[in-house]
Amino acid sequence: MIITLNPLTKKIEVEQICSQLKHLEIEVNELPHRPDISLLLYGVITEDKLEIIRRLPRVVRTEKIQMPYHRASKQLHPEASIIQVGNVKVGGGHFAMIGGPCSIESPMQLQETANYVHAAGANMIRGGAFKPRTSPYSFQGMGQSGLELLSEVGEDLGMPVVSEVMSIDQIDLFDNVDMFQVGARNMQNFDLLKELGKTSKPILLKRGLSATIQEWLMSAEYIMSEGNEHVILCERGIRTFETMTRNTQDISAIAAIKKLSHLPIVIDPSHAAGKRDMIESLALAAVAAGADGLIIETHPHPEEAVSDGEQSLYPDQFTALTEKVWKLHQFMKTL
Repeated sequence: MIITLNPLTKKIEVEQICSQLKHLEIEVNELPHRPDISLLLYGVITEDKLEIIRRLPRVVRTEKIQMPYHRASKQLHPEASIIQVGNVKVGGGHFAMIGGPCSIESPMQLQETANYVHAAGANMIRGGAFKPRTSPYSFQGMGQSGLELLSEVGEDLGMPVVSEVMSIDQIDLFDNVDMFQVGARNMQNFDLLKELGKTSKPILLKRGLSATIQEWLMSAEYIMSEGNEHVILCERGIRTFETMTRNTQDISAIAAIKKLSHLPIVIDPSHAAGKRDMIESLALAAVAAGADGLIIETHPHPEEAVSDGEQSLYPDQFTALTEKVWKLHQFMKTL
């Protein structure tokens, strides 16, 4: 439940109201993101308690929380969140163009990729050090050494880096990574989400292969309920009956998230398409629909990539796409 106080309520009066609510065994948090003076109440609120709450001094309105996700909802946070990832802002009109290889394969491969990603105008680097693969015999990533390479390259170029964390015991290895990525397979790994919620590092939360938008937002709520509100959602395509693409990119998710949540949303057209010749169209469609960023797979030699080569852009393709993305993003801001 949310209670709204008279706008002239003094700080000491707010503290007194909070104290009275705690005597009713109700947990209270102030809502700093709303334009009015509002308090968020948790606990069992019976009709008797509700009547007491309504009679408290300075209380002008009570309202039920309409969505099962609270902190991710626009009801508690009406304005769009702006998430700081290193020196890059995401959301609220700030755009993230994230590029890099699916897997970090070697120092040379990562450095070459990062150089042209930076030169193209992207503002963040991606790279997988731990790779969840369908086959146990496929390349599983370079592990900790891959993370070290990624952080070194990011620091040299002055660009934030993002990489996927797969388990709780890996979290401490990501000290020099600017943003955790939670992959589609781990969207409902609630133990992992709760531990990430105890950190202060931004988290890129990918939508599960068959997850509804509400389930996706509830996963974000798991992170935020532990105190970490720096969540960026990532739509990476959902599994449907269609076989022409690896997954089906859900453009409608952008409009839905903008209506329901204050969290930024980034689109991954690489995993949605699964084919490099479709990525540009899907990427530009996402920008036009209002996405707050893109995360694109690219490789200096996709035909030699150990994973996802068929959906990785060649350097010249990535450069051309990045130029179009920034132009379209600026145009959309004028509308």
